[in-house]
Amino acid sequence: MRADLRLSVTAVFTAAVLATTALPSTAFADEAPAAPSPIGVGRAVTDDTQRGTFSVTAWTDAPQAKVTKVAATVRQGDTVYATFPSLPERPLWQTGYGGTYLLPAESTLKLVEDGGTLPSLGTYAIDVTVTDSLGNTHTRADAGTLDFRLRPQLTFGVGKPTWTDKNVRPQGTLIGIEPGSGDTVPLPGRTLTVAPVEPTPGSPVTAVTDGTGAFTGGPIPVTDTDGRFVATYAEDSDAVHGSVSEYRTVWEWVSHRVAVTAAADKRRALNGEAVTISGRMTDPNAGNAPLANQPVRVSLGYYAYGTPYGKTVYTDADGRYTARLIAASNLESGEAWQVMSPDPFLSFPERTGAIAIPWESRIDLVGGGLTPDARVWVTGLFRSRYTTGSRNVGLAQYVQLEQSADGKTGWRKLASAQAYDTYGPNFSLSANSSGGYFRVRHLISDAYAESSSRVFRLVRTPTRIAAMNAGPEPVRKGAYVTATGTLQHHTRGAWRVFGNVPVALQFQAKGTTTWRQVATGRSAANGTIRLSAKAWSDGSWRIRYWGDSTHFHSPAPWADYIDVR
Repeated sequence: MRADLRLSVTAVFTAAVLATTALPSTAFADEAPAAPSPIGVGRAVTDDTQRGTFSVTAWTDAPQAKVTKVAATVRQGDTVYATFPSLPERPLWQTGYGGTYLLPAESTLKLVEDGGTLPSLGTYAIDVTVTDSLGNTHTRADAGTLDFRLRPQLTFGVGKPTWTDKNVRPQGTLIGIEPGSGDTVPLPGRTLTVAPVEPTPGSPVTAVTDGTGAFTGGPIPVTDTDGRFVATYAEDSDAVHGSVSEYRTVWEWVSHRVAVTAAADKRRALNGEAVTISGRMTDPNAGNAPLANQPVRVSLGYYAYGTPYGKTVYTDADGRYTARLIAASNLESGEAWQVMSPDPFLSFPERTGAIAIPWESRIDLVGGGLTPDARVWVTGLFRSRYTTGSRNVGLAQYVQLEQSADGKTGWRKLASAQAYDTYGPNFSLSANSSGGYFRVRHLISDAYAESSSRVFRLVRTPTRIAAMNAGPEPVRKGAYVTATGTLQHHTRGAWRVFGNVPVALQFQAKGTTTWRQVATGRSAANGTIRLSAKAWSDGSWRIRYWGDSTHFHSPAPWADYIDVR
């Protein structure tokens, strides 16, 4: 077969095959998906404050494009009542972001009777069409619902409760705010609730509005003059939609004025001690008749954070009351008792009286001792027992040094001193003493309770110069005078010799008061003393021992007088 014929046959066969296997062009067209619109339309939302307006968000995802027009129509079913060719974009400063379009105030939708286009209250569909700068267009039907219904608004007050009628009777008005015009419309025949919410939530009461929308509810008992109440109403009908709640507090009430007397059984009370405050309540408006079963609040001191504030008691059939309170010290709560009314409907002037509740105090010893010349001394601090602060009373607190033979009984005062807890808590005390048991005590005052330091003992061993004699008598001027004697100390219950300690010979010239040391030495092992010095004038001679860390000075009750010739 010729080559040209073979090619022709092949071409015919190929064409036939293609003809039998080719698909209709319409099959490809049905399966090709439509290109999605780059424009987005958000939900159209009614402005709840002015229900004649709405807003909607719109955007385009087309590169380098922007939304150029947002149009909207308002309809019910197929009937269009309003068309808005171009909604303006809300300023960026109002929202913080762009892309929100709203119906301007001058285009607010209204009822026909108010000069608008909407025939009645109710709900309307909103369709939105958006176009961008590249010519892309997209319409979202039923983008939102225009809630063109009355918005309920509630006003009410709780009234002014009195002593004889401790109830609130809420009164107020329920109206509807008309979309577009903003006119108010009474809402008659509606049932709303009023309930206490503070200080304790309670059961609600209901009230029904009359033809003008006015209502009166109650009574609701008032348990506190700061009581708070809430009135609530909600409706979702063809003409009205929304809920409203209003809160009111009892700011005014009418009190009943009475007369109250009060007195305390003491002017000062220690920590933990009972104080009884009593009095009587009468009614001046009823010939001073007694008032029974009425509350009275009684307290010690004024309120301070974290401290108790007294107790509430009730009057008996004769109008009398009694409160027994326990004093607590170290509380900055004032120096007075109080009687006041806990019932805001019961009024009388606050009754007060002075009462001192001394703080508990403490005395801390810092130092002390017994000197060789038989003087006891003590230093220390006086302050409040349980706090680091002070009472700022400004008055001196007195402490005194006391001594006892056995440390338990027979305490006697030796000396006293002042201590100011406010700015100078240190004290120093001293007195003559041959030793024994000691303590420092603070006597009770209105500012501080009585307190004592620990008991402490101070002792030294007594000494003496026995059989002292000076001679010769008389003595020649310039000659030696020799003084002798025996040094003893009282130990183990008896006087015993005290040897090998320093001693001194003293001379006092006639007509003078000054003793002058003229010779020194030491006592012998057996305690004997022999000291000599030249005599130049008439005068007295004596031997002294000056003590040590455990011994007193030797006393000098007498001296030997020698005439010089």
